[in-house]
Amino acid sequence: MAVVDTRNDPITIGKVTVPPGRKVRIELPFAHLPSGTEASLPIAVINGRTSGPNVWVSGGIHGDEINGVEVVRKVMRALDAKSLRGAVIAVPIVNPLGFLMRSRYVPDRRDLNRVFPGSPRGSTASRLAHLFMTEVVSHCSVGIDCHTASNHRTNLPQLRADIDDAETLRLARAFGAPFIIKSRLRDGSLRQAATEQGIKMLLYEGGQADRFDQEAVDFGFAGVMRTLRSMRMIEGRLPTAGSTKLVRRTQWVRARRGGLVEIAPKLGDVVEEGEVVASISDAFGIRPTRVKTPASGWVIARTLNPLVNPGDPLLQVAAEKGPDVDEPAERRG
Repeated sequence: MAVVDTRNDPITIGKVTVPPGRKVRIELPFAHLPSGTEASLPIAVINGRTSGPNVWVSGGIHGDEINGVEVVRKVMRALDAKSLRGAVIAVPIVNPLGFLMRSRYVPDRRDLNRVFPGSPRGSTASRLAHLFMTEVVSHCSVGIDCHTASNHRTNLPQLRADIDDAETLRLARAFGAPFIIKSRLRDGSLRQAATEQGIKMLLYEGGQADRFDQEAVDFGFAGVMRTLRSMRMIEGRLPTAGSTKLVRRTQWVRARRGGLVEIAPKLGDVVEEGEVVASISDAFGIRPTRVKTPASGWVIARTLNPLVNPGDPLLQVAAEKGPDVDEPAERRG
């Protein structure tokens, strides 16, 4: 049976109502700063002429993770409200104060991605989380949140998602990242808060903090657009996705001692259990300690910092086999 397009509904965010067929920028105030100025959350609503799903796309929930900012900016430029079905709510910088400071955190030293769903009378971070849930998440059935690695690490493009949910897995496959990783929900994360409201969510990881990684940006942009096309929100040709691997277990290879580290594998390389993947030595380079990987699989993340302390993560392996284990270096979304 042919799908009959019907006229879309207006969307009201804050005090602004966006009619069908319009692309509108909105500023939502959330904090008065010590300077006497007001901090606002920047949002773009692309409301299609015809009905369809509502999806949000966000970046910069950690202010130093800027690849996602560029992914969202490219998505905003590419979408035409006149041909779009449904609506896309684009939030390029979820954490504007952290973004200005080039910091992972909000000025109150809280991780914004650990205070959802937030509170209208809580800390600055909590108020911002509550605003995002109320004005963005509440309108949507699907969310795509873009991240990078942090703490001088870099990630191969990958998705974190609930691969045991059939619809989430379908959307993740459409996105087309090289790896789809089963990831636990983290307390206070946007993904947990959205999932509890019945929203399907994809978390994209790619590249490193504090700089644009063009490959990660291009992967993220193409993935978002492929996901929208799979939901019949857009049409047209897009870059074909490569092969995608489903991963249920990841493991970090950690430093056994402090020193200067040399890591052999690159992102995407295959390593075998027991293989020597790094060596750590002191300032004189005498008797380096060899580091072996405890699992076979693909290298999906690695440190960029040659100075390490005991227990520091060196590289992350997406294991080929094993029980469900997702071991992030820090608790992700």
